Amino acid sequence: MTKLVENAAGRLVPVEINGTPAVPYQGVGRYRPQGRKAAPPIRSCADYPADGDKTAPDLKTALQRAGLRDGMTIGSHHHLRNGDLVANQVFRAAAALGVRDLRWVPSAAFPCHAPLIELLENGVIHHIEGSMNGPLGDYCSQGRMRGMGVLRSHGGRWQAIQDGEVHIDIAVIAAPTADPFGNATGDRGPAACGLLGFALADSLYADHVIVVTDNLVPFPCIPWQIQGNNVDQVVVMDRIGDATKIVSGTTEITKSPDRLLIAELTARFCDEAGIVRDGFSFQAGAGGTALSFALFLRDIMRERRIKARFVRGGSTQYLVDMLEEGLTDYILDGQTFDLAGVRSMRENPGHVNTSPFTSYNWHGKGNFASLLDAVVLGATEVDVGFNANVVTHSDGRLLHGIGGWMNCLAGRCTILPVPSFRDRIPVLVDRVTTLCGPGELIDVVVTERGIAVNPQRRDLLEKLRGSSLPLRGIRDLKAEVEEIVGGPPAPPALGEKVVAAVKWVDGTVIDCIREVRG
Repeated sequence: MTKLVENAAGRLVPVEINGTPAVPYQGVGRYRPQGRKAAPPIRSCADYPADGDKTAPDLKTALQRAGLRDGMTIGSHHHLRNGDLVANQVFRAAAALGVRDLRWVPSAAFPCHAPLIELLENGVIHHIEGSMNGPLGDYCSQGRMRGMGVLRSHGGRWQAIQDGEVHIDIAVIAAPTADPFGNATGDRGPAACGLLGFALADSLYADHVIVVTDNLVPFPCIPWQIQGNNVDQVVVMDRIGDATKIVSGTTEITKSPDRLLIAELTARFCDEAGIVRDGFSFQAGAGGTALSFALFLRDIMRERRIKARFVRGGSTQYLVDMLEEGLTDYILDGQTFDLAGVRSMRENPGHVNTSPFTSYNWHGKGNFASLLDAVVLGATEVDVGFNANVVTHSDGRLLHGIGGWMNCLAGRCTILPVPSFRDRIPVLVDRVTTLCGPGELIDVVVTERGIAVNPQRRDLLEKLRGSSLPLRGIRDLKAEVEEIVGGPPAPPALGEKVVAAVKWVDGTVIDCIREVRG
């Protein structure tokens, strides 16, 4: 049985994960890393073609040349989101080579990766360390994965690779456009998905890097988001992905009247709290309510002739419109969420591609996240201590990824616009099923029934004195919701087995997820 200890958040967490010691969460900003950054092996130009042509005939051959063997770690990125066609082929090729017990470290996995369950079952893949959306998360929740899953934020993944916590043997980078030398970009080509920032750490730190493209262009591929000097091989495939599927169900404007009200209240809150002013900055998540918030905020900015200095993406049509209308100087893009964002990245100098190193890495000399005046994010649960959950539901099932959510909590005002209940199950609870964000970093919860401001934010409460906004205590909101739906959610039916660990932004373990029974 896994040994558990209580961490600083009062959660029982493992001290060892897949045979490697783990550090329990110590509190916000308390853990200080030691040592130096990891580094890839030294290579020599003598071992690479002088004509710059690093192409391999197919993925299977490239993996053989990379020295793929049992127990290795494979890294990949998810900028193609639910349209990715590369990851499944990587592991099918590994299976054809007879390789087993691979560790997969994607920046995220999506429902399109459900075919990999078969390879988890037959032993090709040992376990996954990365956000698991949908079927793979459900598979993990059932306790069927042989190893323990590890969930990291986007910044946490960079931190883990940079610090040597995760050593990637072979990185496979799906690139919408590349040249034979390995320079690659995501902003053009048939499968253009925007930027490739989540793959940057892989290209810098992995032992062996394979770029896979369906649009090979003559050297040089300009712009290059991935530098060919960090790439070992290039593979050309018929099709690496369907770019239309970077728009998923979580990246569409909400049509729900309640959620539209929540979005409007969130924008009004930002205005009345004095956040919306010339030169301010904000980041809105990719959920339907957060996207709607951006529209309401845009209207306020237009009316008051306010211009933001920068907005953080996930870029969408709505942020692109703000840039092209002159409502912001820059979009600092971490992930492109629709095809308008892809176009804008190609055409607008003010649309800048970034990576988790610049935006989210906690073990760096600062990052962009702490410069944000307002951060608007979703959540599956929020408790009366303002702690929040984004990976499991109240039944304990792991169905969602962390993304950059944890990293954004460093912003100056973190706001969670959430419905008070979903499918008659309260979102406001006594204690979140899985702790992903400490309450001290979450400032405001906005629901259709009122707005709860964290009592620690006395400055916000003072600014809102006399406001017409429906300000309420979070316990009052919770009590009202429970009266409507007939009580708090039923406790999840969980076993003793720990199926996944949740890492905080600094690499410590903030919580763990147990096997779901029934």
